[in-house]
Formats: sequence, structure tokens, C-alpha cells
Amino acid sequence: MPTITIDGNKIDFSQGQTIIEVARAAGIEIPHFCWHPKLSVSGNCRVCLVEIEKMPKLAISCATIASDGMVVHTNSPKTLEARNAVMEFILINHPLDCPICDEAGECKLQEYAFAHSRGESRFDEIKNRKEKRVQLGPRIKFDGERCISCSRCIRFSDEIAKSNQLTFTNRGDKVTISTFPGESFDNPYTLNTTDICPVGALTNEDFRFKSRVWEMSSTKSVCVGCARGCNSEIWVRNNEVLRLTPRLNEEVNSYWMCDKGRLETFKHINAEDRISGTYIRKAGQLQKVEWKEALDVAAKSLRENKSNEIGFVGSALASCEDNYVLLKLAKQMNINITAFTNHIVTGDQDQILIREDKTPNSLGAELIGLNSNGVDLIYRMIKDGKLKALIIVEEDLGSLSEDWEQALGQLDLLIVTSTNSNKTTALADIVFPASTYAEKHGTFVNFQGRVQRIMPAVATEEEDRALDGMSMSRWDKFGTKFDRWMQGRKVDAKPSWKILSLLAAYLGIKMKFDMAEQVFEEISNTIDAFRGLDYDVIGELGAKVKINEKIKI
Repeated sequence: MPTITIDGNKIDFSQGQTIIEVARAAGIEIPHFCWHPKLSVSGNCRVCLVEIEKMPKLAISCATIASDGMVVHTNSPKTLEARNAVMEFILINHPLDCPICDEAGECKLQEYAFAHSRGESRFDEIKNRKEKRVQLGPRIKFDGERCISCSRCIRFSDEIAKSNQLTFTNRGDKVTISTFPGESFDNPYTLNTTDICPVGALTNEDFRFKSRVWEMSSTKSVCVGCARGCNSEIWVRNNEVLRLTPRLNEEVNSYWMCDKGRLETFKHINAEDRISGTYIRKAGQLQKVEWKEALDVAAKSLRENKSNEIGFVGSALASCEDNYVLLKLAKQMNINITAFTNHIVTGDQDQILIREDKTPNSLGAELIGLNSNGVDLIYRMIKDGKLKALIIVEEDLGSLSEDWEQALGQLDLLIVTSTNSNKTTALADIVFPASTYAEKHGTFVNFQGRVQRIMPAVATEEEDRALDGMSMSRWDKFGTKFDRWMQGRKVDAKPSWKILSLLAAYLGIKMKFDMAEQVFEEISNTIDAFRGLDYDVIGELGAKVKINEKIKI
């Protein structure tokens, strides 16, 4: 392979790589604003200037192709002088908004100003004034004074989102970002520009002014908005989720995430309709009771029904662990009527990330053994009076249609585990509070057959930091900070697999599951698709399951 020498380090590289790509792969940081690994090269910020031996002038490393034998200096006196000059130029008209800017704490301009600038300015004139707080789109605020014209947002809109809605207008020091006349910056991926903007010029309308980045903890997780399963980070302060951001995984979502996934998949975690504690219907009304009473009544009520008159409904919104324990309980009770329902929005799909399947784990539920077609059978059996009792895990069948709502009302016994109040819980005889995906350990399988981890970012009342068997060192490994367990509202909820395990104990059925990892261990030992996998193998980026040819992806 050809080699290049960067700061005295001899590095192998592939033909066609630029200097900045070679350096990055070798762990050598070259400052940059406009360059992004997934966008075309624009070369307009000039911060990435480097000195190349036998070349008369400094070169921008983002656009200079590496060649065999090339010797590059990223910290030579000549390079540092030029870099300082570029930083001074960029900061000439930049406002001192750091105390009020949402980007503070994760701003590249702040970092580079500290590391690479002179620390003083020779500019005595009045700074250039531009428009502030411009509503660039329904989810984006634009601050023209902060913009450094790196063009990342323009290139993203054109090359990744395929919408081509942004452009530069005016010239010189009057240049700014704008939409084309009569258009709004509105496509399914606009909020990615707030991630790639190196300064605070583009801000998320939903998150704006809610928190400083250093006040929040971040936990690696998976988006539950569709079957893509975009890797994400959950940002929490005072036990409340404030924002979601994408996490790099080239096998799933690269650097990106859709706007719906960011904004609509976590609001229910903090919602006022969260179910906290157990409820039993008494005198026609759901009344809050202790866990022991709810489990005791549920077990006694189930014993009063014949096994062929009881049905179990899992969910593609629940984890593999939740659905597995549900199915195991059904088998132990000799119940054969089990199913889950699909949530397909026909036509709501694109060639970037968004999928028609609006659940994170439909393939996982099918691999575990639940039947997506069985829900129709359950409906018919209820209407025919053959099914008298139903256990539903994290699924709102009552919202599917008025017919389903009426059918659920016919049942003698309806037991539900749910995160939030809905039409199904309103009809239930017993309601158990389920943990959301942000409050438990577990796994989802996306449409590509990649099994991925979810981890608690938010605490519930029963939590102990190692509740699901994760030692302190292993929590740290996945980037979860212990200081996130701060003051804040905590609901009384448990993972559905744990609720079902407790119910099994009240029914006299032994299930030795104390943590989610034990459930997954049994899954990997009993289901061929998951053989050889465990939480460590899955890791941060997931692992492929072995798909049977009969399973459609």
C-alpha cells in the first residue's frame, strides 16, 4: 500500500483518500468546519490548511488527495500561523452569544477558538449585523450572525435529504443562508442540519433554550419510530428526556435520523398520561391498588378461565425479552392463541431511512414466535364468544378501530400492560404500568435482521442502577452516566417481561428471570436465529441474527 507521513507518523492509505481522511483514520485531528465525511468537499472554511513538503503554498487537507511518499505537517509554525489567521478572520463578525447560545458546550467554534486562535482580535470596527431568530422552517431557527458559511446545511439538503431547499444569498460579508423564494426549509430530515452545523446558527425549535449540554446525560439507544431502528442518544436532565440525537452506525443510519423519530418517539415518556402504579376495575372504575393485590387478582381471574378461552397479544413495540416471556407464560398455561399486530403506513417510506413499518421490533416479535396474522383470529373468537379473557402487552388494540373497541368491551377479563393511558387501558379490568424503551434493558430487531440494544436513560421508582444485572463498569462502557439519576418525576413502572414473570409466580409457574440479560440468554439458547448472541456480542452497534428463509424482511 502507498504511505504518507503526517507529523512524523508513517501511515498506509488507500488511493483516492484525502489528507484529512487519512489523518482522521490514524487518529490525527486536523481542525475543520466545512468538511464532513458524508458530504461533498467545499473547501471554503480554510481551517484545515496543512504544510506539504515540496509544495510552495499551504494546502487544504479536505480537498488534497494523498499521494505516496507525501510528507505533511499539521502543526508546523507556518501552518499554525495560517490557522490562527483564519480563526481570527472567522471570529471578526461572530457575535459573543455563547452565554445564550444552545450550541455552547458542543460548539466547534468554541473549541477551535480555544485551541487554535490568537485569543485576541485586532478588529476595532462594529461587527456586521444580520438577521437573528429567523424561522427557516417549521422545526428550525436560523441565526445569521452566528453562521460561518461552511455550507454543510446546503450540501446536506441537496445531497442527503434530496430536497435542495437551501442556498447562499448575497456576497462578501453580507452572505447568508436562505431558502429558495416561496419555500420553507421543510423536509423529513431538516433537524440533521442542527447536528452538523459547527456553530449555533441552526437550532432545534423543540429543544431551544431547554438545557445546557453539560447539564444532561446521554445514553446510547435505538429509535422506536420505525423498523429502521436508527441508533440514537437519549439526552436527559432531572429524569426527563429533552432531546434525541442520531448516533453513528454505518450499518443502519450512518450519521442521520428523521425529524419524526427525533420529536415524536419520546414525548410519551414525559407525558401526563403515563401510567404509574397498578389499577383494578372496582364498581366500574379503575382504582389504584398495590402491586401485590393487582397480581393476586390477575392470577385468580386467569384461573377462572379455561386455557382455550384465553388469548395473549404481544407487541412489535415491546422488546424481544418482553415478547419472549409473554410467549413462555402462554405455553406454561397451555394457551395457543398468541399474536401481535403490525403497524404499516402504506406509502410512508423513502430511500433514505423511513420505513412503512412504524414499529421497531416486528421482525423480532416474529422471530420470537408471535404470529402477526393471529390478531384477526383473536378478533373473530372474541366476537363469536369463544375468547373470554385477553392479556395485552404494550399494544393499543382499542385504537385500531371502533370494531376492536367494541370487541374488547365484550371480554370477561382484560389485562393490560401499558406505558400510557389509551383506549385499551380505559376498557381494561387490570392495568399494569410498563416501562418505556428509555427505562429498561432489552433488544429490538430491525427490518434488516440486526438485533440492537436499548438501555435505561430514565429512572423509574423501583430502580437500582444495576437492576438488570449491569455492573458499574459495563454501564460506563455504554456511556451511561450515573449522575443522571437526579431529582425528577419517577413513575412506578416495570419492564413488561418482569411484570409477566411476577404474574407467573402468582400462578405457580417458575420463571427464574431477575434481569433482562437472563431472558436474552435463554432466547439465544432456545431460538436458532439468536444463537451465539449475548449483550456483549451485540454491543453498541448491534449484530445480525440468523434469518430463516421463510421470514420476510
